[in-house]
Amino acid sequence: MKIKEMPWYTQPWIRVQNDGVSAMNDAELLAAVLGKGVGTENAVDLSHRVLASYNFCKLANLSLPELKREFKKDIHAIRVHAMFEIVRRTNKLAKHGFSKKIETAEDVYNHFVDELKDKKKEHFYVLFLDTKNRIIGEELVSVGTLNSSLVHPREVFKGAIKASANSVIFVHNHPSGDYNPSKDDKEITKRLYDAGNILGIKILDHIVVGTDGFCSVKGKL
Repeated sequence: MKIKEMPWYTQPWIRVQNDGVSAMNDAELLAAVLGKGVGTENAVDLSHRVLASYNFCKLANLSLPELKREFKKDIHAIRVHAMFEIVRRTNKLAKHGFSKKIETAEDVYNHFVDELKDKKKEHFYVLFLDTKNRIIGEELVSVGTLNSSLVHPREVFKGAIKASANSVIFVHNHPSGDYNPSKDDKEITKRLYDAGNILGIKILDHIVVGTDGFCSVKGKL
């Protein structure tokens, strides 16, 4: 059945206007984003099928190629991928991630938790701060298991120098969910601290993000 053949008051776009998004179930909301179905599946049926395997949290962590396989249509995958990125950026703004002064390790954790907590690989970020510890930028330096070749001081501090950062904070996740720093985490942190001292760029901390919390590597050195 095509969407237009459904009773008019059950069609997702009509529901958005008449009943409001809070009254709609997950499949109806997703169908409103998709707009159209694929083949014999209308948008609602397609949404039910995908959500039978993935809730929104799991769906948000699929890559674009993975989304294309699930939705079987590039434009649908692109819309969903963009939708979740908007959600992540909205959450950052809601937490004042780009304007609030960084005062604690928890501030850093709140800035990155939505982005990192469910990643399947380690992502190493550098956060650039001004003289008042306000965020002026961030950069993804490496993806993969941390080692000295992936996290090289040259790559880590290149963006900080370009941004004229007064200080930096390092952040990476542990896909295992355990936020306790490893031996490699500590060794890399010490190496970067030494490089920062030479360059005159302060390293305020290195935060490890896990599934349910975070840890300061600086406090473990």
